[in-house]
Amino acid sequence: MKSQFLFKGLKQQNQQLRDWVVVGSVTNEADVIPVQSTDVTDQQNGVVIGLEREPELGGGEMDIVNQVVGGFGNEGRLSFEGAGGFSSASGVGGSDVEKLIDRAINATIVLAAGSFAITKLLTIDHDYWHGWTLFEILRYAPQHNWVAYEEALKRNPVLAKMVISGVVYSVGDWIAQCYEGKPLFEIDRARMLRSGLVGFTLHGSLSHYYYQFCEALFPFEDWWVVPVKVAFDQTVWSAIWNSIYFTVLGILRFESPLAIFSELKATFLPMLTAGWKLWPFAHLITYGVIPVEQRLLWVDCVELIWVTILSTYSNEKSESRVSEVIVEAEAQPPSISPPQE
Repeated sequence: MKSQFLFKGLKQQNQQLRDWVVVGSVTNEADVIPVQSTDVTDQQNGVVIGLEREPELGGGEMDIVNQVVGGFGNEGRLSFEGAGGFSSASGVGGSDVEKLIDRAINATIVLAAGSFAITKLLTIDHDYWHGWTLFEILRYAPQHNWVAYEEALKRNPVLAKMVISGVVYSVGDWIAQCYEGKPLFEIDRARMLRSGLVGFTLHGSLSHYYYQFCEALFPFEDWWVVPVKVAFDQTVWSAIWNSIYFTVLGILRFESPLAIFSELKATFLPMLTAGWKLWPFAHLITYGVIPVEQRLLWVDCVELIWVTILSTYSNEKSESRVSEVIVEAEAQPPSISPPQE
């Protein structure tokens, strides 16, 4: 009797599995595909190879099936509307909290950095304030800050220029993000840090030695030296620095060498020629008026405009490549691996 009962149960199970075949390898979305098929290969494991979709059931039959299997929808998916709604609601709430925290962190960084800079600039004469009026403090602050900057250049010129370039490149990237439409406190901190790191570690130090090299290369005082220096700057030096900038940013974004080379190849000539609309006019002052030790400060003031262009262009290229990869991945049909026995 016991064996007959088991045989009867297995027979009923096989009859049900002839009507509905469930794919054994359930995906992350918990998809279950209802299929009508006479192929009962390996039905005990819930795997069928080479399925063919039969015409849909009629209304009455579908009602019966929906009563038996309440999870199936018209597209053959399990219906988890309740759980999905809860997950979606919790996801939205979590996203709002994360965005609020991110804004708070950005606001703290901006306000702290701004307060520190303004305080340092305005309190340059705090040792001599006794008896000073507010007008006298504001009047002498620019002059004495300039004196302090020149003293820093004499003590450690490379470090002073590195700090200036790091600040300029960070602020320039922040301006670029705001120009792209991001709210004031929703900036990409990692992106701003990358740009500032490139300015601090490379631009300040390399520019210090480049201007000294340029003076040694053209040690003349004639009028034609200025145009020659400008031409050299906007061909040789600009090509070198733009390549360094895009390459190091790609490395800091953990991009592959092929992606970095592709970006560099696509942006090299456009960025070089774009610089000719700005820098030749600025460098007439750089090489014609500004002393060698003060040139980087003047150049960094102009860099606020140029870094905005560089940063915007570099990140547009990077984001476009990421979008292309996503589109290609979505366009590829999902592959179903054959069942493993």
